Amino acid sequence: MDLDFMLQTLEENTLVNPVRVCRDGEEALEFIEAHSMPDDPDLPLLVLLDLRRARQHPIWSQVPFIVVTRSRENSDISCAYELGVNSYLVKPVDFAAFAAVVKQIKIFWLLINEPPFPETGGH
Repeated sequence: MDLDFMLQTLEENTLVNPVRVCRDGEEALEFIEAHSMPDDPDLPLLVLLDLRRARQHPIWSQVPFIVVTRSRENSDISCAYELGVNSYLVKPVDFAAFAAVVKQIKIFWLLINEPPFPETGGH
């Protein structure tokens, strides 16, 4: 359901970049391994996921990662930053508030922030 809300909100906020969805950790790791060069046109500008091993890859260690979760636990927040996330966001339970968070993600990470591989154009 969270994924559906995220995709709907991105669409409503006229995101022109393609969105790639990995349904589980295994699929995400396969995607990471398949796209491991800085000039890969399918290397994303931004990743939203529960972070685990992606930061161990030399190219993927440079891609911005945002954790979007329901946890406000200090230990979860500390662990996420220790694993190398760039931002830790707690999901609002209200759809309108969630949509506002997604809009802010788009504005900052895709429009304001300079990506690590700007010459590729990324997705």
